[in-house]
Amino acid sequence: MARIIAVIVLFVPGIIGAYGIKLMRDALFDDLYPIFLHLGLQFFIGFVLFACGLGFIGGFILHRDRKKQQVKNQKSTTSKDG
Repeated sequence: MARIIAVIVLFVPGIIGAYGIKLMRDALFDDLYPIFLHLGLQFFIGFVLFACGLGFIGGFILHRDRKKQQVKNQKSTTSKDG
């Protein structure tokens, strides 16, 4: 049951991200939807939807991997020795 819920939780942001890609593509090909006033606004909203969907899925996967201890804790790559 938990796996089904996890798939559903990942499905909704995936659809939102895909719709964001569609809005950006349509803005690039000059296909303006009536609810948007300008192509730039349509592209920006599409980018925000895509980034939110991708960020949610990435955060979900990172949280799951940290919970299973599959991700190492990384230190800063800069060295104080010079």
